[in-house]
Amino acid sequence: MKLLSWNVNGLRALLRKEGFAFLPDEDPDLICLQEIRTRPDQLDPILPVFPFQYWNPAERAGYSGTACFAKIEALEVHRGMGITGHDDEGRLLTLTFPDFHLVNVYTPNAQRDLRRLSYRQKWDRDFRNYLLRLEKNKPVVFCGDLNVAHREIDLTHPKANRLNAGFTDQERRGFSEHLAAGFIDTFREFCTEGGHYTWWSMATRARERNVGWRIDYFCISGALRPALSKAFILPDVMGSDHCPVGITLDL
Repeated sequence: MKLLSWNVNGLRALLRKEGFAFLPDEDPDLICLQEIRTRPDQLDPILPVFPFQYWNPAERAGYSGTACFAKIEALEVHRGMGITGHDDEGRLLTLTFPDFHLVNVYTPNAQRDLRRLSYRQKWDRDFRNYLLRLEKNKPVVFCGDLNVAHREIDLTHPKANRLNAGFTDQERRGFSEHLAAGFIDTFREFCTEGGHYTWWSMATRARERNVGWRIDYFCISGALRPALSKAFILPDVMGSDHCPVGITLDL
């Protein structure tokens, strides 16, 4: 089963750029999208190769939101984590399949002045507890834009960004605690060197110079590790300031 995840930085804009042209070559069974910034009723039907399409748009128009497009019908669908204050921005979409729960997440950004850092820390704690509740039933795959570069090798200039959003001690610790709870950063199972990124600043043409951050992830329950055969980044796919990431599970 091949799974992809992509922060599209606006789904309508991506469609105008024909940003999904790469999909036939990749042929995923499912793709999770973040930062869609739209509702399905604002679009003509798209990507008919995926007959099962699940949406969780934000209440605020043109902001945030998640969606999952699948070739396999989910047994259950849940929007949000059931916590007031977290669920109005459309940041969490959970699909249940026979072998695992799939959680598509767009983690809140701490913001440039770190004004949302305390909220981000609460989100990380509540999100981890949500994952662990799901895991009591069956293994979990979670993916998306987690808005954190975990280690120094996950961004080009770690020293210069030491106190910046996405690389604060608090955010990095939050991700470490996800791993300590038993989840696996799949990409690091196959690649241990730096220089592999998933987001680049558009303002500075950073992508051309590969000056970036790895902030998009697939993580899995330890129980799924034997099924994990591949984890990858698709840096040549354009259309967003992020690129897609993916995994293959042999189930």
